[in-house]
Amino acid sequence: MSANGVPSSGKNAAALGLHRFGFGPVGDAITAIAADPRGALLADLERPGAGRLDTPNLISSAEAAREVFDFRAERRAQQKLALRLQKAVATGGENQAQTMAEAVKAPGPASGAPPLKVPLPQQIILGEAKARFDAAASADMGFVERLVWFWSNHFCISGDKDAAMVGAYEREAIRPHVLGRFADLLQAVENHPAMLLYLDNVQSMGADSIAGINRDKGLNENLARETLELHTVGVRSGYSQADVTSLAKVITGWTWIRPDDPAHGGEFVFMRRLHEPGDQMVFGKRYADGGLDQGRAVLADLARHPATAQHISEKLARHFIADDPPPMLVIKLTKTFIATDGDLKEVAKILITLDESWAAPRTQLKPPAEWIVGVIRLTGAQAEIPIGRIMNAQVALGAPRGGGRRRTAIPMLKRHGSTAYRAASTSPQNLSVARHMPTHWRFSTADLAPSPRRKRGARSRMPKAAARP
Repeated sequence: MSANGVPSSGKNAAALGLHRFGFGPVGDAITAIAADPRGALLADLERPGAGRLDTPNLISSAEAAREVFDFRAERRAQQKLALRLQKAVATGGENQAQTMAEAVKAPGPASGAPPLKVPLPQQIILGEAKARFDAAASADMGFVERLVWFWSNHFCISGDKDAAMVGAYEREAIRPHVLGRFADLLQAVENHPAMLLYLDNVQSMGADSIAGINRDKGLNENLARETLELHTVGVRSGYSQADVTSLAKVITGWTWIRPDDPAHGGEFVFMRRLHEPGDQMVFGKRYADGGLDQGRAVLADLARHPATAQHISEKLARHFIADDPPPMLVIKLTKTFIATDGDLKEVAKILITLDESWAAPRTQLKPPAEWIVGVIRLTGAQAEIPIGRIMNAQVALGAPRGGGRRRTAIPMLKRHGSTAYRAASTSPQNLSVARHMPTHWRFSTADLAPSPRRKRGARSRMPKAAARP
């Protein structure tokens, strides 16, 4: 029992810790950590390699972009050959038709190139999703994995632009920094090609840049606006439209190498000919034109802005503790964020050791993906359930709802009923987990089972809500 009368040990406290800060219990975890639940959560932060995945079979985002580009190019070539074959048959050119028929059957282009080893985009993203769910389902405590999921949602992207890059984006930009400094995490995210592609910064160029003058084009402010509104200081910090425009100018030239480059396609590059020349004012501070370093300097200051500390602390408390978190909890998190220069491990330690985090009423609802991981952990059926079935179960539980913006599902997987790598609205009025839950669920654990056996016409119904302890 803590000094404030909040239970600090026992099975109830252990269950609360596993559900509130992890994905729920696995095996005899409740009994194993009952003597010191907070200590067990702290130990999870200190594990060697915490947050990272040991997945040598998964390729980088740049490799994925190049391979998918090659795959689609080959597919287009095969489709054109098929059309030519149809025309040849229609015109009676038998010899030509025979030659083209052999080319269409060949695994590679008509030039005789070796078969491409590239998997379909769906295969890439399913492999990434499996690694992600496996890490969550097999974690002893799951706190660090929950932090990974939190930060991936905070810096969310969508697979609409390039589905093959979204999983690698989390591995490359989020996981290495999830227990590091927020400033490093912010830099890694904002210059990752997946983010630049998703928020159209690859199309942005300064109106007075060399490329802007020659092409009569200008700014795209999407990334600048999201960086201020969602990623750092938040909508209540007092930034202006002029700040958005200035930041958009600062990060012109932050782009990627197109994936048709066989050596470096899909990688980040700073192109000076796209960059708006001159000094810029952001949040009342002047930043000298230093090319790439100008943008890095602005992000470094945004990461350390008090409004960013407040914004991040509120989101952490709202995500893990309550839709209306204790004010003192947010204050203490904010102070720790500022005092430690955005050390995310230290902020996480404060989150799990403060009594306010354990005394809050148990009212939150688990989002579909977390609920599914919890079921898998309880049943121990992780290895038997195909990742496609897990992803389809998210659809059965219902897509996140809210009045603000929503990230659209990856089209190729949406057709198969999947909402993988789709984030709910992150606008301030829709941060409540409870508001994202569907009114009714028509879902059973049988939908996850490896070999479901149902009587014809049988239907199962879950309760209207599954409360997070």
